[in-house]
Amino acid sequence: MSAQQKSAHENTHPKENGAHGANRFLPAAQGLYDPAQERDACGMGFVVDIAGVPAHEIVAQALTVLHNLSHRGAAGSEKNSGDGAGILLQIPDRFFRAIWQEMGVVLPPAGQYGVAQFFLSPDQQQRQQSQQLVNDLAQAAGFALIGWRDVPTCNDSLGQTALRGEPFPCQFF
Repeated sequence: MSAQQKSAHENTHPKENGAHGANRFLPAAQGLYDPAQERDACGMGFVVDIAGVPAHEIVAQALTVLHNLSHRGAAGSEKNSGDGAGILLQIPDRFFRAIWQEMGVVLPPAGQYGVAQFFLSPDQQQRQQSQQLVNDLAQAAGFALIGWRDVPTCNDSLGQTALRGEPFPCQFF
């Protein structure tokens, strides 16, 4: 086997590295990579319009995938507590534009702003400190701040385990 073939074989057939479980076949730590930071996404679906055209059908299909993956971790030992599995969408500009307009704020054109999703402490003082830190870091990086949006939620169906660890979801624009 040539050196090139051997290298290709090693890259596609990792050796056991002394770790336990699934991580035993991960590459060794190097540069910024640390196998100890690996996390498993043990149930994942991907639904997309190849042309990038937004459509409600994509969301409906993604919800079907999510429903079909409930056995892969979206539910915990308590029927109404899970790991927070969900779907990731592109920025819904019309939706956000309408919400911010109600608050008297005009958003920049679509594609000219970003949205960061945060799950902060339910404690108001800790949450305000976290938000101030994010504000300071964003300003230091030269970002124009639009504001924070508290994401409305309904926790009526959550189990006790989920309620005990329920974060405060908000978005930073």
